[in-house]
Amino acid sequence: MKVLIIEDEMAAARRLHKLVMELLPAADVVGQADSIEDSLLLLSQYDDKLDLIFMDIHLADGSSFEIFKHIEIKTPIIFTTAYDQYAVQAFKVNAVDYLLKPIKKEELDKAIRKYQQLHKRDAIDYGAIIKALQPEDQVKRFLIRFGQQIRLVSMDEVAYFYTQDKITLLVNKEGKRYPIDYSLEKLEEQIDSRRFFRINRQFIVCINSIEEMYMYSKSRVRITLSPSSDIETIVSTERSPHFKKWLVGE
Repeated sequence: MKVLIIEDEMAAARRLHKLVMELLPAADVVGQADSIEDSLLLLSQYDDKLDLIFMDIHLADGSSFEIFKHIEIKTPIIFTTAYDQYAVQAFKVNAVDYLLKPIKKEELDKAIRKYQQLHKRDAIDYGAIIKALQPEDQVKRFLIRFGQQIRLVSMDEVAYFYTQDKITLLVNKEGKRYPIDYSLEKLEEQIDSRRFFRINRQFIVCINSIEEMYMYSKSRVRITLSPSSDIETIVSTERSPHFKKWLVGE
């Protein structure tokens, strides 16, 4: 039985590892991760080989909910948390189980027994659970892949998004461009509308990336972005009135 532990507190991870080995002597803990980034790397390597995952809700670099936005997990999961009472009932019904910290051996034993009873059933749709728990959640970071390398880019690093040849590109404040698996329509739904605005069919810009603005015609505005763009950025006629209100925070 192959087990993965995702936990950012070293003492909690060691205790959980010890308890798992006491209750499941034949278990093989294939790895431990303390962050979203490390979890994604281990899951991409082991997910189809795993039997059970123990996952803390709060990790070193954010909520473990973020993991489900970037990778499909079919392995049964027992969630662990120190609080987050809003999620407890949903996990209790839909996930294998949840454990409140500090984890007690008898509760862990019950959770493992529950897993053993349920693990032959159909795979749980954890993505649907996360979506239900966080319907208003905004994108906080993006997973960028370079061959075998993975990097997380936070929204605070983004200058603007644009599409070219049917690919959506993220441009950070240093001018680096990264392809992302989002359409501009999807981004509009999940980004902070106070900071980002879709100026036309091709661009969504951050207010802090606007360097200069010029009247392009009676109803349109041309903007200069920083970092600069090779494509001319003009606010469309239908969006210009909303753009002007957005600039002043209306």
